[in-house]
Amino acid sequence: MADKQNKKLTPTQQEYQQFQKEREPKRPVIKNCFRAFLVGGFICFIGQIIQTLFVYYGPFTEQTAGNPTVATMIFISMLLTGFGVYDHIAQFGGAGTAVPVTGFGNSVISAAIEHKTEGFVLGVGGNIFKLAGPVILFGVFSAFIIALIKTILLKVGVL
Repeated sequence: MADKQNKKLTPTQQEYQQFQKEREPKRPVIKNCFRAFLVGGFICFIGQIIQTLFVYYGPFTEQTAGNPTVATMIFISMLLTGFGVYDHIAQFGGAGTAVPVTGFGNSVISAAIEHKTEGFVLGVGGNIFKLAGPVILFGVFSAFIIALIKTILLKVGVL
């Protein structure tokens, strides 16, 4: 596709693109992947600790401790975003902070903070799920499809 675009360019434009490509700083992909792995793994490690605490000190079993753990992780990420700490973690860890469920809490609160000056109803209320809306939509849709498949398999007798 890039070659098709280059064919339409004049020789001067192609020369400029080559010039630009030579001067473009190289991205530290390996370093960024390592940082994302470390930060994402550390967030999951904290989630595992919280889940273990719910199992041993709370009224939850290993099967039921998942939901309060996710809610706690989202709450912690929202607090850290509100205090401005999560942005520094995200700058260091990159995608490692977006992959776990903490990225969802960060996207919700970031939109609310960004639109706070427009008012609570039209600003915060109208834009709080602007970034997280597609995540909620595809999560609900995926859960519906999986539940439909499970119901069909149970009715047929496969499960």
